[in-house]
Amino acid sequence: MVPKNRILEILSEYDPEEITIATLCSHTALQIFHGAKKEGFKTLGLAVNQNTKFYEAFPLAQPDEILRFNSYDEFVTRAKELTDRNVIIIPHGSFVEYMGTKRFEEMEVPTFGSRQVLKWEESRDSQRDWLESAGIAMPRRIADARDIDEPVLVKYNGAKGGRGFFIAKDYMEFKMGIDLSEESYTIQEYVLGTRYYLHYFYSPIKQSGYRVGDGSLELLSMDRRDESNIDELYKLGSTEELKKHGMFPSLVVTGNIPVVIRESLLAKVFEMGENVIKRSYELFGGLIGPFCLESIVTDHLDFKVFEISCRIVAGTNPFTSGSSYSDMIEPGMSTGRRVAREIKDAIAAGKLSEVVS
Repeated sequence: MVPKNRILEILSEYDPEEITIATLCSHTALQIFHGAKKEGFKTLGLAVNQNTKFYEAFPLAQPDEILRFNSYDEFVTRAKELTDRNVIIIPHGSFVEYMGTKRFEEMEVPTFGSRQVLKWEESRDSQRDWLESAGIAMPRRIADARDIDEPVLVKYNGAKGGRGFFIAKDYMEFKMGIDLSEESYTIQEYVLGTRYYLHYFYSPIKQSGYRVGDGSLELLSMDRRDESNIDELYKLGSTEELKKHGMFPSLVVTGNIPVVIRESLLAKVFEMGENVIKRSYELFGGLIGPFCLESIVTDHLDFKVFEISCRIVAGTNPFTSGSSYSDMIEPGMSTGRRVAREIKDAIAAGKLSEVVS
């Protein structure tokens, strides 16, 4: 990983009045550019063989300029082009997944948040160690597929938007669904309940609000996911019968739906976020900025967290003009804008080094 002192050396050469917010043209880029523009930053879109014409349809979120790359390797070799523009990169799920953790770690460009978290996020075993040691309840893990005797969810490592994930009720269904080309996967119990994706933001420099450690924890929004084709397959009849015709349930995320949770559950929501942040400082120096606890709430009103995403998630996209939660902090605050605000506040306080890596 690029040493922190190298990032600080690059930052020392930046003009704080000319900072440019950059991200890959995918995932949450529209929201990130929209929020950065609202906070007065220049914006730069990064594209790897991508069609970016549709950005022209959204003038308030269109990046000021688009820089094109032939491959993700070029992000490492052409880093100087970015630092010459005083760029701070905002990571998101597609950016990290397509580029890969190793290349992202080696990129000598200041990046919002902690790069140390990438290795904890990409491994489901590491995620489980982190979350369970923070007191977070998780679905039970099944170590050997031959022991499957109840509905389970099989998930591959990495941010894949649900692609390839599948449900199995026994070893035979597991063998039918598993993709042997994937290097690693996790088998966990299938928990019945309602899925809530909780969008947090942790600021290490904010001195008000819900205090955690030296900073402040915010709940900015919450969503559920539309998944294809499992959300519609039931209309055709029994899943078991449909499998005989070659139609298998798929959990690929195609969209996001805004939700709010019962107010009485918010105390638990904040307690979980607080514990995750505190444990992150003990394990790897702290989680900074946006993160998402992907959870299930059972009919007993208990939370089971099945995953953590340690960056801005696509579920925040419905909230470019704020949410029921962020409006009670500051009206019109999206997660993308909150990232830009944190950078802006850090520059003003001379603490930019505390929010980038």
